[in-house]
Parts: sequence; C-alpha cells; structure tokens
Amino acid sequence: MLRYTLMRLGIFAGCLVVVWGLVYSGLAPRGLGDSNGLWVILLAMLISAPISLVVLRKERDRASEGIVRRVDRAKAKLEADRNQEDAADDSARAQQGQAQGQTS
Repeated sequence: MLRYTLMRLGIFAGCLVVVWGLVYSGLAPRGLGDSNGLWVILLAMLISAPISLVVLRKERDRASEGIVRRVDRAKAKLEADRNQEDAADDSARAQQGQAQGQTS
C-alpha cells in the first residue's frame, strides 16, 4: 500500500513540475489574480489522476489484495475471539446451573 501511495505521489509531483513549467513558460494559461498556485495544483491533479489509473493498475490490484488479506485475517481473529468467549460463557452457565441444581 505504501508503495502504491508513493508511486501515486511521484506521478503527481511529475505532473506538477510539468504543469508549473508550462504555466510559467506561457504555454498554458495562468490562473486569475493570485490563484495561480491553486490553478497549477488543480491542473496537475486533473492530469495525474487518469495517468495513475492506467499506469498503476497492477500495483493498485496488488495493494487491494493485501488489504483484503488483512481484513480477512482480522475477521477470522474476531470470530475466533467470539467463539472463545461464547465457549467460556456456556461453560460458566453450565457450572452455575449445576450449582443451583445441587442446592435445590
């Protein structure tokens, strides 16, 4: 997951440098007033998103498989904990029932 995030940030940074160069060389339009920095960032985000979608497809799939494995392990551990708690509760109730049956 960290690898995918770093690769995505790298693509964004590359697009940011390219867009900044195009805007300041006059090949791309400047923003209105003092919004030039925001314009450059938004344009870089707009360009980097589809590039990341296509270029990082395999890495994104690999990251999502890792997430699914971790979620499945967490669910299995939670289920095991529930079963252990249920068994302990059933045992305590059985002992309590036996103790009440002996005192009657």
